[in-house]
Amino acid sequence: MQSRISTSVSKRTGRCRRCGNPVAWHPRRNQHHIALHPAELRTAHVPASWRWHLSSGIAHPHAGGQRWCRIPHTALCPARTPPPETGRHLHALRRQLALRSRRLIDTAAFAPTPAPARPTAPARTHPVVQLLLGRYLADDALDRIRCTARTGPRHRQCPHPVLNPQAPAGVWRLLPLDHEHQAIPTASRLLAVYDLTRTPAGEQQRWRAQLCPHHATAHPDLNKTGWQVFTPHRHAAHIRTRLPHTDGHTPA
Repeated sequence: MQSRISTSVSKRTGRCRRCGNPVAWHPRRNQHHIALHPAELRTAHVPASWRWHLSSGIAHPHAGGQRWCRIPHTALCPARTPPPETGRHLHALRRQLALRSRRLIDTAAFAPTPAPARPTAPARTHPVVQLLLGRYLADDALDRIRCTARTGPRHRQCPHPVLNPQAPAGVWRLLPLDHEHQAIPTASRLLAVYDLTRTPAGEQQRWRAQLCPHHATAHPDLNKTGWQVFTPHRHAAHIRTRLPHTDGHTPA
């Protein structure tokens, strides 16, 4: 692939910390710097969104008309996932950089800096529901627990949620974590629970069978429900010590 090396008095040269290949840092109009591949490339081989040019040492997005342009190193770096717009000419140049990077690593002339780990989202906690003298861990937020009844000619699962504003509501309460063994709760042993024990027994049975009010009298199939019997040691990641909100009927 044809290219040519250009120089600029205001650039700072170095090499990529991830692949070891040379880069040239040039200032932009906003005073930030951009790492460009040190060689110019034919404009026809570079996608329009990647084209840059230099004017008085300042890097500018390509204005068009020039036969040669610059390209950000990130578009060629072999240590990064290749962009989908890479054509055969840039693919060949990327392979050259990958071979050079491998030689530097094999000869111990370069040690790549690992890419920073992406922060992971905290795991979502599932609500604990108390009903029929037991505690159960739901498999989703209260307003997303779906009815397990089959409906329609093809026996599809009912799309309606178990929670219904017209039905008797449970109440969020802070209760002892070990409610069967601990008579006096302490601050460190409290658990936020959606308590349905004060609703009618039929309503609790409907929740346990995971049925919407429309199918409350349907024959329950407990094998299709998402409930798990809650135990503190197995479900420690889902223990909340604060109420999620003040409105007892609002879903988790």
